[in-house]
Amino acid sequence: MAERHQLTIVAKTETVATTLGPATAGPRVARVRTVGRGIARHAGIVPFGVYVALGLLIPMIAIAVGAFKDPSTGAFTFHNIDIATHGVYLTGIRQSIILSVLASIIPGIFGALIAYAIFTAKRASLLRQVVITASGVFANFGGVPLAFLFIASFGSSALVTGWLTDLGFNIYNAGFSLYTLSGVALVYMYFQIPLMVLVILPALEGLRPAWREAAENLGARSWQYWRYVGGPVLMPSFLGCVLLLFGSALSAYATAEALTAGTIPLTSIQIASFLNGNVIAGQENVGKALGLGMVIIIAIVMVFYVLLQRRAAKWLR
Repeated sequence: MAERHQLTIVAKTETVATTLGPATAGPRVARVRTVGRGIARHAGIVPFGVYVALGLLIPMIAIAVGAFKDPSTGAFTFHNIDIATHGVYLTGIRQSIILSVLASIIPGIFGALIAYAIFTAKRASLLRQVVITASGVFANFGGVPLAFLFIASFGSSALVTGWLTDLGFNIYNAGFSLYTLSGVALVYMYFQIPLMVLVILPALEGLRPAWREAAENLGARSWQYWRYVGGPVLMPSFLGCVLLLFGSALSAYATAEALTAGTIPLTSIQIASFLNGNVIAGQENVGKALGLGMVIIIAIVMVFYVLLQRRAAKWLR
């Protein structure tokens, strides 16, 4: 009887376990499936996250740490920052900002006008494709080839300079020089204007034709439409694009280096000089301090860019 009683208890226990097993395992399976779906949903951003970590976060952390590190003792110091914000390095930061302002505002205006001409032209689809393709090529053309192109065209004994001299106008006698800050700004416009066309054209296409038709029905002229409707809507996008050009000009290096051979004190060229080993003993980390300064400037620019893009997105959806 005792053995039968034990067998009955075991059988009932197995029956209860079998009955409750699926009910207990169900939530676990659901949780596993939910986690799996979450991982699969975010798996696409993993390569981008690795790229950002390796190409942006880790170098930025290394620069920030090195900027406050004594190269001899490894101790914390502000000496590198002090050197980077005085003398020729302060001049380099000032010259870089002036160059970036010139190479962003002027190309921004010309690029916006070109993009508007494309936007309002007849048969705009074909013209748009041609201009976008050409702008994509020109916006990525820089460095030594671009410097050689302008030296061969606008150098002191170049082709275009010779033509203008034959016509009775010598640009170098008038004070122009390709190897000055204004000359570098002129060269930067070669790729900054196409870049502006590429980034401002979608904003122009976001202007709704109904807005202009409504303004015309109310008796508004063209300049009044741009003064009270089109201009305020487009202004955040325009300023955001100009900030993008500012960041592009500030970080450009190869074209200015090939054109001037470092005769103009620009921060990007000074950083390259440190990377090439042209440093004074005890100032090995000054280049990292300069790099940290450029990171801060670009970060400020990008914050304003994001704010302007958010404001523009309210109207251009």
